[in-house]
Amino acid sequence: MPDSRPRWPGGGTAGPGASTLLLSGVRLPDGRTADVLIGGRRIEAVGAPGSLGTQGTRLDLRGYLLLPAPAEPHAHSDTALTASPGQAGAHSASPGQAGAHTASPGQIGAHSASPGQIGAHTADDVRRRATEAALLQLSHGATALRAQVRVTTGTGLAPLDAVLEAGRSLRGLMDLTVVAVPGPLTGRAGADGLALLRDAVDRGADVVGGRPDLDPDPGGHAEAVLGLAAGHGLPVDLHTDADDPALLGRFAAMAGAFGPGVSLGPCGGLARLPEDMAAAAADRLATAGVTVVCLPQGGCAGSRLRDTAPAGLLRAAGVRLAAGSGALRDAARPVGRGDPLEAAYLLAAQHGLDAAAAYEAVSATARAAMGLPGVRVEAGSPAELLAVRGDDLPGALSLAYSRIVVHRGRVVARTSAVREYRDRDPGTGSVRGDRAPGGGAVRDASTRGTAGVLGLPRQGRTGPGGEL
Repeated sequence: MPDSRPRWPGGGTAGPGASTLLLSGVRLPDGRTADVLIGGRRIEAVGAPGSLGTQGTRLDLRGYLLLPAPAEPHAHSDTALTASPGQAGAHSASPGQAGAHTASPGQIGAHSASPGQIGAHTADDVRRRATEAALLQLSHGATALRAQVRVTTGTGLAPLDAVLEAGRSLRGLMDLTVVAVPGPLTGRAGADGLALLRDAVDRGADVVGGRPDLDPDPGGHAEAVLGLAAGHGLPVDLHTDADDPALLGRFAAMAGAFGPGVSLGPCGGLARLPEDMAAAAADRLATAGVTVVCLPQGGCAGSRLRDTAPAGLLRAAGVRLAAGSGALRDAARPVGRGDPLEAAYLLAAQHGLDAAAAYEAVSATARAAMGLPGVRVEAGSPAELLAVRGDDLPGALSLAYSRIVVHRGRVVARTSAVREYRDRDPGTGSVRGDRAPGGGAVRDASTRGTAGVLGLPRQGRTGPGGEL
């Protein structure tokens, strides 16, 4: 965890209270420059620079682009940050495995469990890692997160309790909801699995999850999940590779009968189907009103496949497409940032979506899939916002290093990046710089040197108003 604490508007080290906040001189997605006045948890007004007065705390955001905050619809909080040191590549996961390890009863992973432990990790460790991962994702801009948590006869309810506790500790910083993801719900182990899933709902799970691909009867598994969710008035999140068109059609029919509130993901198997079969499957999903949550960085621990769902094909069919991060430095994928803007970047760079559609997948559609109200930069909208240094959305998705995150009208996280260049010595052609005590030569970009001549901006803290 970072040792330093951000300096907030007004100079303190704690976030501001629910008072008035003026975001000054920020660029809007339509290209306008504006002031945005926030009162409590909502945007009160958007106007021309200087038109909204000076009331409240002022945050100078010149050079920043203001966006609706993204949301993370598919995180694996119980296994986040568990990759062993030195792991350099993703491992293939077999059914019933978390990453490349075989789990024995009472374990998460392949380690012996002592009393009070969940596999090799105590409940406190799961809570700590889930909290750290969530804060990392908050720093990237996600003010809401949906955490997939395994609830099986092997893990019990301890991981669920730990992540629920993490969510409670994060209230006021971000919204964390928990998906209870069971093991088999049919066959010999089905009765125990279903009873445990019911207990998870009673314990406070916000969403009823499922992994039908790992059940001997995938259709029966989905029926059990949908039935339990309907009885408790909860949404459904089914974790599936979607590589069987007939089975996917059955899921779509069940979801259509269930009504709104069903998400499927990551659906990487659709990318392996012939185009006509994938298109037909996409049409069925669109008709059913299902949201597909894809993982542009690839599969996760609950997936057999590492493909990404065909985003362009799904959008063309009218499917509601959201995008998440999935695994975050666990045995299944030892690398990862948990960054919604990276997911949007990958959708634009590798899957043919334009920048606006890509960002919509990690913001508006992701929020809708999670049952959250929509956000727009306009009066009356919830103040769930992300300010990123940049002039336009494509630029922000490419180089979004400096970020300021607003949740419920409060600045809750900020990340500052400074880009500096050495001067070139015109006489020798060498690079020169001021030598700091103890060694290294550094000179920041200025009107002198190559960077200054080209007019390249210096990214960093440039004034007293709080801009980075």
